[in-house]
Amino acid sequence: MKRLEEMSGMFRSSGVERHPPEPKSQTEGVEDSGGTEQPWEMVMDKKHFKLWRRPISGTPLYQYRVFGTYTDVTPRQFFNVQLDTEYRKKWDALVIKLEVIERDVVSGSEVLHWVTHFPYPMYSRDYVYVRRYSVDEENNVMVLVSRAVEHPSVPESPEFVRVRSYESQMVIRPHKSFDENGFDYLLTYSDNPQTVFPRYCVSWMVSSGMPDFLEKLHTATLKAKNMEIKVKDYISSKPLEVGSEAKAATPSSERKSEGSCGPARIEYA
Repeated sequence: MKRLEEMSGMFRSSGVERHPPEPKSQTEGVEDSGGTEQPWEMVMDKKHFKLWRRPISGTPLYQYRVFGTYTDVTPRQFFNVQLDTEYRKKWDALVIKLEVIERDVVSGSEVLHWVTHFPYPMYSRDYVYVRRYSVDEENNVMVLVSRAVEHPSVPESPEFVRVRSYESQMVIRPHKSFDENGFDYLLTYSDNPQTVFPRYCVSWMVSSGMPDFLEKLHTATLKAKNMEIKVKDYISSKPLEVGSEAKAATPSSERKSEGSCGPARIEYA
C-alpha cells in the first residue's frame, strides 16, 4: 500500500494537474451529503492487480481505482501502446472508430473521437475526449490524463449513445527506468455510460471489463515488443513542459471563432 500512496501523491503533485481552473467534475472530491469523503471499497484483490470503487455522490455511479504491476514489459512500451491510436484499432476488437480530431503541437494535447461496442443489446457508445500526457524523467514517472469534452466537429449521432461524463488518470512508475522491464501503475477512472440498468449491473460490467481491457493492453504491449511492431515513441516526442506552453496556448482571434474547442479547451486533456 505504500507504493500506492506514493503514486497517488505523485499524480496530485504532477505538472499535468496545473491547468487553468475548470468547473468541478462529478468525481472531484467524492463526498457524501455531509461533506465526508466516501471510502474506497475493495472489489478485487490479486497479487498484481487490485481494484477498488467508491460511490459518486448524487449519482448511481462509482469511481474506480486500479493498482497493478507488470514485470515483463517496459514502462515505455506500455505507455506508447496506450497512446498509439492506429495500433489500438488492431488489438482492441471493440473499437469501431478512433480518430484524433484536433492536436495542439505545443502542449501535445489531443482531442479524440472514440466509438466502441457495448455488450448486447446496448447501443454502441461514443466519446469525445481530450487527453494529455506528461513524462517526468527527473522523478521517473509518467502520467496520462483524459476527460470528456464537446467539440464542434463531432456532433452527436443517432447511431451511438454519447458519453458526456468520462475521466481517466493513469500514473506509471518504473521499478528502475523507462526502458527496463517492470513498473507499477495507478489508474483512476469514471464514466457515465448512459444505461438504464441498475447500479450493480453497471458496476459488474466495469469491474469485469476493466481487468479485461488492461490485460488486452498488456498482451498488445507484449506483441509489440516480441514482434517488433512499430509503435510511435511518445516519450521521445514529448511536448513542452506546462510552464512553457502557457504562452503558446493563448488563443488567436481565428481560433476563438471556432467555437467551444480552441486551445483553452484542449489544454487540460
